[in-house]
Amino acid sequence: MRTDHTLSRLAWMATATGIWLLAAVNLPAMGPTLDGQRQQPPSILLESVDGSDSFQRYCATCHGGSGKGDGQVAAALKTRPADLTQLARRNDGLYPADRVRALVAGYGSSLPAHGPSEMPVWGPIFRALDPSDVRVAIRIDNIVEYVGKLQEPTTGQNGLGAQLFKTHCAVCHGSDARGTGTATSELRRRPPDLTEYTARNGGTFPRERVYQIIDGRYVPSHGDRDMPIWGDAFSRSREGLSDAAIKARIDAIVGYLEGIQRRSAE
Repeated sequence: MRTDHTLSRLAWMATATGIWLLAAVNLPAMGPTLDGQRQQPPSILLESVDGSDSFQRYCATCHGGSGKGDGQVAAALKTRPADLTQLARRNDGLYPADRVRALVAGYGSSLPAHGPSEMPVWGPIFRALDPSDVRVAIRIDNIVEYVGKLQEPTTGQNGLGAQLFKTHCAVCHGSDARGTGTATSELRRRPPDLTEYTARNGGTFPRERVYQIIDGRYVPSHGDRDMPIWGDAFSRSREGLSDAAIKARIDAIVGYLEGIQRRSAE
């Protein structure tokens, strides 16, 4: 049973951060309807714990639907909300999941980009609204995972994509991805310059096509290609990767390649 003290503390947290909780979750004002009944607002607590759903309900008002810091109340805040899509890029390619989790949950130090944060401390708020600690933990983990998916492509050497490329691709494509790897002399065809995909595709990076080429399992047009079929290679690895984990690896490589594309003026 929630005490008056708990609810007062919840209201204080929302006010002290400079954001009214009801506004942050886009609840309509209560008022009489045509039949004279008072309109009841939807529950503050979202039933779904899906990361995308939670982000759109609790975070998008400030950070924007795409996480770029352009939410509908962003202009009214003393400090502009952080562009969450740049966290990995600012951390040499590695998404700082633990620091993001600490910030959302309300423990540890905040991310430097937030400065004097006006962001609500969602961990205590979720715990005050939801009696299930398990659901609260799952909700926070899913929000953190979802923000990780919003990251812009980066060439940072600590990123998963960069590490996978160095381990699996550089021997043929070269560390600079321009087709000058140490194994090129053993191949029937010189590996392509992977930094020119965008230039060869009219200025648009062909993400889906690149994914299919790396995966290799569903691209029959390649025939007897020299390039390993990494979808099969990852699935047969000693790590016993799931389909989701394989997709995450290939997505990381694709994101890295997108981040190293040469501009037409280069």
